[in-house]
Amino acid sequence: MSEKVCSHHKSKRRKVLRKCCAGLLIFNFILLLLILLIWAVLQPKKPRFILQDATIFALNVSAANVISTTVQITVNSRNPNSRIGVYYDKLDAYATYHNQQITYYTVIPPVYQGHKDVNVWSPFIYGNNVPVAPYNGLALAQDQTNGGIKLTVKINGRVKWKVGSFVSGRYHLHVSCPAYIPLGNSKANGIVVGAGVKYQLSQSCSVSV
Repeated sequence: MSEKVCSHHKSKRRKVLRKCCAGLLIFNFILLLLILLIWAVLQPKKPRFILQDATIFALNVSAANVISTTVQITVNSRNPNSRIGVYYDKLDAYATYHNQQITYYTVIPPVYQGHKDVNVWSPFIYGNNVPVAPYNGLALAQDQTNGGIKLTVKINGRVKWKVGSFVSGRYHLHVSCPAYIPLGNSKANGIVVGAGVKYQLSQSCSVSV
């Protein structure tokens, strides 16, 4: 008699377990379907960045492995989404030359970017006596002699997405803007602005989130 009762209980447990597994599978399927539907409706897109211009105040090679730089950049950021807002949190801008950082990090203040909104930032990025690989110092001096240098302006930070009252977690943002700067003070190359020379670039940036 006791063996029949035990087998009866085991059968009940199996049925309950099957129902729980089936319910969990159905719940996960509905949740995944809901996420896909929301994604299809919202069609989220990455922010778009353009490096508009760069004003060179200083770009000196004081030794083979020491560079001093002072540059003001203008960066245009656009949110292409019509239903999603973007919170920019902790953005850092800096410049690299041949994949080596030549300026310190400059903080861009946090800001919320609404649907289809545009933000323009004009931070100074600079570095005094920054040590670099000797071949980079020599290459920069040679580029200056040749009349043009290739810098890369980078912006790293975090973003959060806002849909209605919902705000997502943080995502890493990496922006890379190539900038070819034809050195010189002539009107053909740049515009003299006080102690600096301003170069119009209008260069699209690559963005990864």
